[in-house]
This record gives sequence, C-alpha cells and structure tokens, in this order.
Amino acid sequence: MSGAGKSQAMSAFEDEGWFCIDNLPPRMISSLVELSGLEGSHLDRVAVACDVRGGRWFDELARELDAVRESDRVSARVIFLEASDEVLLTRFRETRRRHPLADGGGVIDGIGRERRLLEAVRDYADVVIDSSGMNIWDLRKAVSKVSADVPSSKLGVSFISFGFKHGLPRDVDCVFDVRFLENPYYTAGLAELTGKDQPVIDFLSHVEGWDAFLKLLFEMFDFLLPAYEAEGKRHLVVGFGCTGGRHRSVRLAELMAQRYGADRYQVSVDHRDIHRGNRPQNQESGA
Repeated sequence: MSGAGKSQAMSAFEDEGWFCIDNLPPRMISSLVELSGLEGSHLDRVAVACDVRGGRWFDELARELDAVRESDRVSARVIFLEASDEVLLTRFRETRRRHPLADGGGVIDGIGRERRLLEAVRDYADVVIDSSGMNIWDLRKAVSKVSADVPSSKLGVSFISFGFKHGLPRDVDCVFDVRFLENPYYTAGLAELTGKDQPVIDFLSHVEGWDAFLKLLFEMFDFLLPAYEAEGKRHLVVGFGCTGGRHRSVRLAELMAQRYGADRYQVSVDHRDIHRGNRPQNQESGA
C-alpha cells in the first residue's frame, strides 16, 4: 500500500546486503531471475518492490511470481506492506504527497481503490506487515527479521498475543478471546510479571477451564493446520487476546509455538503488547 513504508523497507533490505530494485515492472522479474543465474552476476539476494505505479503491468505480478516460484533456481517470498486507512491518510496529509490513485478525488478515495486493487496480492503474500503502530525503527526491525528468515516450503504459522484494550491486530486470520479465563493480574505479585514468568505459568495451570480449553485448542489446530496446508495456504496468523496482552494471551501463544514449532511448520511468535504499561485505571484494566 502506498504510504505503508516501502522506502524504509527497501532501506532495511539494503542494510542487510540485498540488491534492491524499486518499482520494477512485474514482467521483468523473470528476466531478473535469469540475470541472477549468470556467472559473475553476484545477485544472490535480490529485493524487488512493486506498487500501483506499475499501472497495467501490476496485473501481471501474480503470473510472474508463480513462474519464479516454479523455478528451481531461486527461492522467493512475497512481503505485503499495509497500514490502516486512518494511518495512511495521516501520513499523506503530513507529507503533503498526492496519492497515486487519488485522481480527481481525495486521498481516502485513492486508498480505498488501492486496497481493493491489491486484495488478491495481499492474499498471495507469505508475510503481511502492518506498519500502523510502527515507527521507522520498528518497521526496519520487522523487515530485517523477515530478510533473515530462510524461505521454506512449510506452512508458516505466526502466533500473536495482544491486548484488546490496545486494539485488534489487522492481519490475523483467527482470533481467540481468552478473557473468560481468570486474570492473574489481580493476584498479588503477578501484575508486573508476564505470561513468560514461572509464577504466572503456575497460576494459569491451576485456573478453572485452562486444561479443558488447551485440550480443545490443540485438537482444533491438529485438524486445521494440515487442512490449511493441503489447501495451499502459505501463511496463517493466529491471535490470542486478553485485556492487556501480557499474561493469558502470552502464555497461550508460547504454548502453541512450542507445540507446532518442531519440524513440520515454520512457526514464529510475537507478543505485541507485552512491554506496554499495565497499571489499571478501572476494573476493566488488567492483562
């Protein structure tokens, strides 16, 4: 998406030693693969950015990516950068840039048109990065992490913990609201700890309904993950949300990553709100 941080992402790739090409017409991607295979080309890691400025060429992107993925010469990953409409609108206003699809309308109309146009590309992506709540350095860190990952044919599964009071993650495929479980926050000595700390782990293991829920959760994903893999899905994002995103959701995301992060799936875990302040302002606060 225009305004989602493509320039910063490409800078991060350059810093990691990648050869970067911005706004390459998709039809030239196959030629680039051929070039990288020539002796002495030294193009062993290449990052290509494509956006709506490619016009009608953009329609060819999926076909070109399929050709690259079928090639035995390279391994390829597709990273999609996005942000919320509100954040994109603010960024365009602050920079006074014109949205490439605004035409005679306003920026918000251009954002809506672009989001519809890129919907299929987003679904095609191996990794989706939502830069809405990120500063420049957060985005560069996220991109650097992706660039360091070794491409894999395994299904990628990301488990995310978050706090509902900080908003839903935008890129989740499945969300579990675990606020029905007893909250460790209100037990003396546990408020400032997290779901990674042993006292919280011990507390949750004795919470009513914890074992039953965990059993059902494992049974569900023992069924779902092979089904998604058979359907051809490349990446699945699963979110666990509690109130503040520091106790119950963290522990569950960790347990899921441990169970499915062996050899079969390419698993990552992200605790979005684990470092946020957590002192309650009312009875609805907590973790």
